[in-house]
Amino acid sequence: MKRGTKDALILTLITLVSGFCLGAAHEVTKQPIAAAQEKATQEAYREVLPKAKSFEEVSGFSSSKATALVKKKGYDKDTVDEVMEAKDSSGKSIGYVITLTSSAGYGGNITFSMGIDKKGNMTKYSITSISETAGLGMKSTEDDKNSDKDFCDQFKGLKNGTYSVVKHGADKGENDIEAISGATITSRAITTAVDAGFTYYNSELKGGN
Repeated sequence: MKRGTKDALILTLITLVSGFCLGAAHEVTKQPIAAAQEKATQEAYREVLPKAKSFEEVSGFSSSKATALVKKKGYDKDTVDEVMEAKDSSGKSIGYVITLTSSAGYGGNITFSMGIDKKGNMTKYSITSISETAGLGMKSTEDDKNSDKDFCDQFKGLKNGTYSVVKHGADKGENDIEAISGATITSRAITTAVDAGFTYYNSELKGGN
């Protein structure tokens, strides 16, 4: 066998074995990853509407249709991933949890759930996936030990509307959100996605309350 042919066969064999190992690793880790993501999502639901005893997907919800709706309103960096109706122990609706993903983050996608109560007020948000700069954009999540509580708390009690981000320390108007110092891009990504969530709520859910 010629040396070139032998080398090619060895390379092919290595490629096949590597591909098999990667495929096997993917299958082994797929379910644990999915389970971890589902756990994080359920925890986010309970965090934003802690009085809820159950969460049910809104009948007829379609992520593609919901995303198309908000994109028509100018939110081209945001997707509406899930919408759940929160219910108390008697089965009575107490609000909604809207999960969104913004592709406008500094380090990549940011996925979070926002709660909206029966009065149409935002309760808070809970991030389930983020890849922002440690110590800067990561301050947007309350789970981070260095989180910016002042930034997170600004979203509690927000009413339907459109909000703008102003730099840290700037004069703040009624519909302004003060950015995390050094993380304006992350702050704007979350705020804009919250606006997208309110846009979907006003169009599709408000009448249900």
